[in-house]
Amino acid sequence: MAIVTLKGNKLNTIGSLPTIGSSAPHFSLTKNDLSQDSLDNYKGKKVVLNIFPSIDTGTCAQSVRQFNQEAAELDNTVVLCISKDLPFAQARFCGAEGISNVVMLSDFRDGSFGKDYQVEFTDGPLSSLLSRSIVVIDENGTVSYTEQVPETVDEPNYKAALEALMDA
Repeated sequence: MAIVTLKGNKLNTIGSLPTIGSSAPHFSLTKNDLSQDSLDNYKGKKVVLNIFPSIDTGTCAQSVRQFNQEAAELDNTVVLCISKDLPFAQARFCGAEGISNVVMLSDFRDGSFGKDYQVEFTDGPLSSLLSRSIVVIDENGTVSYTEQVPETVDEPNYKAALEALMDA
């Protein structure tokens, strides 16, 4: 179990992020058009998983904007922004913000992503939502970088994630 905070108050997740060097766990999530998308669809690409509690918070929205701008410009790279928000809310946000360089995915149907990646909160006001985290996966499906942001209201370390992409 990982411990992070929300404005200084401790929250627990069900476990720890996948280890660097391990195979990224498979997932199937819902796209904004309600179709399913999976990690298998991105074989041969570098993948950034931008995981967060809700697009309707300032920090989560900023992480999508930042990755839309920066990582989406990299060759052979896709950024998957993952939360439990309904696909309708994700689509509304992207439309209003002009976000088109990332793929928004929802874990709302069965919550298996949060469990498989061990980022689901188990207690506190964010219980069952996803902990703010970054996972970088190389072209071979191997985890090359992870970050679980220790304070939920803080942004991830974009620079470290982008550097990991360059090295992957």
